[in-house]
Amino acid sequence: MRVFNSSPPSEAQTRSRILQAALKLFAAQGFDGTTTRDLAQAAGVAEGTLFRHFPNKKAILVEVATGGWVDILTDLLTELSEMGSYKAVAQVMRRRMWNLQKNADLMRVCFMEVQFHPDLRDRIQTEVIEKMTDVAEAFFQTAMDKGIYRQMDANLVAKVFLGMFAIAGFSNNTLMQPDASPQQMQQMAEGLADIFLNGVLAKD
Repeated sequence: MRVFNSSPPSEAQTRSRILQAALKLFAAQGFDGTTTRDLAQAAGVAEGTLFRHFPNKKAILVEVATGGWVDILTDLLTELSEMGSYKAVAQVMRRRMWNLQKNADLMRVCFMEVQFHPDLRDRIQTEVIEKMTDVAEAFFQTAMDKGIYRQMDANLVAKVFLGMFAIAGFSNNTLMQPDASPQQMQQMAEGLADIFLNGVLAKD
């Protein structure tokens, strides 16, 4: 006879279910278009349970967005640390495009909803974007010191790189079709990397 485990989910599991449901709903309906009743139903919990874990709907958005941006930062740090050479930008871009395409809901919330909430935007800027910029700046400064990149403002180079990284991450909704093939993503990554490394001016 099979014995089924009927123990209730842990607090951590319930919290995780609420955040996963919020990610999907915020991406599909937007923050303002999602009610706490919607969130509770999607997570399979009572509204009272929702408020036991989070004081309000905004607190859920803050955790979804900040957690998502921390994941993006962690992924970028991993990519930079595993970069075979300072010229392997296309490889980094391609992997980022592939991974972020698989997490389109997260990207939609992180890039879009944050724009409409100044307090959340400021927090993301301080806690994540500045760290990403600092890490990328150090990375490119090292390349300049080694003579691989020409001497420039490393902070500006880092911001340009992160801007292209953001475009690459969101390209399935802007520059490319949602069902873009790996070959199309490779072409996009190589094009972005070529512009980043070589600019657009013809060489003398």
